[in-house]
Formats: sequence, structure tokens, C-alpha cells
Amino acid sequence: MKGFVYRINAVVVCGLLVFASVAFAKQGEELIEQREGHDDRPAIVRPTDALIRQLKLPEGFRINIFAKNLGAPRMLAVADDGTVYVTRRDRGDVLALEDRDGDGKAERTRAVVQNMPGVHGIAIHDHRMYLATVNEVYVAELKDGNVGEPKKILGGLPPGGRHPNRTLGFDPQGMLYITVGSTCNCCLEPYAESAAILRTKADGSDKEIFATGLRNTLGIGWHPVSKEMYGMDNGTDWLGDGFPPEELNKLEKGKHYGWPFVYGDQQLIDLQDYPAGFDSKAYIAKSTPPVLEYQAHNAPLQLVFYTASQFPQEYRNDAFVAMHGSWNRKPPTGYEIVRIKFSPEGKPIEFQKFVTGFLNKEGTKAFARPAGITMAKDGSLLFSCDRTGVIYRVSYEGG
Repeated sequence: MKGFVYRINAVVVCGLLVFASVAFAKQGEELIEQREGHDDRPAIVRPTDALIRQLKLPEGFRINIFAKNLGAPRMLAVADDGTVYVTRRDRGDVLALEDRDGDGKAERTRAVVQNMPGVHGIAIHDHRMYLATVNEVYVAELKDGNVGEPKKILGGLPPGGRHPNRTLGFDPQGMLYITVGSTCNCCLEPYAESAAILRTKADGSDKEIFATGLRNTLGIGWHPVSKEMYGMDNGTDWLGDGFPPEELNKLEKGKHYGWPFVYGDQQLIDLQDYPAGFDSKAYIAKSTPPVLEYQAHNAPLQLVFYTASQFPQEYRNDAFVAMHGSWNRKPPTGYEIVRIKFSPEGKPIEFQKFVTGFLNKEGTKAFARPAGITMAKDGSLLFSCDRTGVIYRVSYEGG
């Protein structure tokens, strides 16, 4: 940046290459001086039966409202008994939703966790519910449809800054993963545990940095066959309407995934001035490229691998992602559910549209911003909209 000098030192933290600023650098200060792109936000309208009938899904699939009037539902998880849980960060609570008669609609909704400001991430593992706020992780016992008192197992996560929403996941070995987004849009991150994924034991002990260089990876999951970990990362804003791409990364311990300087297929962002001493070749060499790319600014949130049998066999072990939708491009894009098709061996092949039509053709109005997504006990997919208070259900009825 003009009138601004950086000196970069490479340091090793938990086996990861981390670039720390010294001398005259101001950690956390934005690196992008000239903004490119647009602030274009479609108006959000309430869903109607007529609008829902206009949605496009593959042949044989049906969509309906599972629950409504929920405020701003975010991340979703389903317990072994079929109870659906959803976090509401703005109200600091978790709701339980039950479809007792199996008609694809929740008849009962109740708050099971309250007074937990900023609660967002949720995972269910070994009959326990794990919850993440901005700075802490909690666990509560699940028994007979009841949720016990949450107990803190981890504290001291970095400040939220621009990306305060944490998500949680468990690998096949029972290790807990915590996503921590960057505190800024594009900067030298002042916190080693930001723009990273952390890993602990199920009790919150032995915390370590698993992977870094990830601006904001909210959707994570493990392929059911290969057991490899994948995550969707949100690209930087104000670099143009079509750049950088959203990234599907194969996440591995000790890897750096490029943020804030490298994106997509090892592309260096175009800054007016790079920090003094910055070695672009070395940075690129240490950065791991994505395995797939998607349209910029779609804003991927939660991700789930499909392991049930309700959908046709061809969907088994594929992933589905809730695309929250753009605000930083013109015309707007996203506001949809996409499928990531994998090979039988577990290698990602391509993105495919799955549920579209929430955004009108003119890009001026939308009636959903998908946020959370999960698989219900009956094999249907559930996804939330945090702007209209709706959870949708996608089922397969043949065709």
C-alpha cells in the first residue's frame, strides 16, 4: 500500500508456515486499496406457495416447507432419534424441531438451549451436542430427546472480527474440528488461530492448528468412502465481480491454502504494493490449490455428505452445499443449493445445480438465503434460510 511498508518474516506455528508482520506493518489492516466489484443486494421477500412452485430441482425431487417462523435459523444437525436442531446466533439459542407423524413437516418446536450469545456451530457426536460461540465450545448430553446443561470445554478462540461464525465437525476417528474465519477481508491476520481450522480431542483438549490460509471455511465434511476431509472456502471481497473463485479444498494437516495472497489455481492477487520482502514464488509454493472452483461470491456455508438411501443411488456419497448468495457482485449469484459430484472412490468431479430459483431472473429479489444444510433421518435434505425463518425439506418421490 502507498505510504505503508511491510516486512514479512516466516515463522512456524504447530508445523504450519505462517507469515507474520513486523516493523511498520499494522496487523489486520486491509491490503486492498482499490476496490473492484459492486455492492448489489437483492431485496428479500417472503416465500409464497407460488414462488416455491417455481423452484427448479432434478426430476423426481420435491420441495416443501418443513418449518417456518423461526427468525434467523442457521446451522443444522440431526440426532439419532430424528430430532432436528438449529442454532440461532442472533437470539443465542438452539431450537429442537420434531416431525412426529412423518409427514415432512415439524409439528413441535421448542428452545432447548438458551442464553448462549453468538451460538452458531453445532455437531452431534456420541450422544452429545457440541456448540460453538465466537470464543468458546460447549458440550451437552442428549438423552431421551432432552438436552442437558451445556458445559464449556474450550475457550480463548480468537475475536470474531469480520467472520465471527464458527462451525464444528467430527472426523471418523472422533476428533473435533473448529473452523475459525479471518478477522478481516484481506489482511495479514494478527491471530495465528484465525483463518484456520483447529483440531482437538472430543473433550476440547490438545488443541492444535490443523490447516491455515483459509479465509472463512464454514462448510466441512469427510467423504464416506475415502474418509478425506473437504471444505468450502469463501473468497475475498472487492477483487472483482468474478474473482476470486469459491474453493473446494481437500483439507490436510499442516497445509496452507493461500489466503490472503493466493487464490484458485495458484493465482496471485493484484495489489498495488506488496509487503516489503514478500517472496511471491515462495508463498505460492507453500500454498495448496483447491480441488474444484465455483463462481465467485456465492458464499458457501454448511456442507453435508449424503449417505442415506432415499435419493437415487447416483447421489450416494456426494456432497450438498448451501450457497448463501452474493452481495459483492453484479449481477447477484448464488441463493441456491448445489451438489458436488464425487467419483465412487471419493474424488470430487464437478459442481451441479440442485435447487435453484430463489433469485429472480433480474437479480433484484430473492426469497431465500440458504445457510445450514443437513440430512434428515428419513433421508431427505433439510436446509435453512436465515432471512425468512424457513427450513425447507427436499425429498425424492421418483419420476
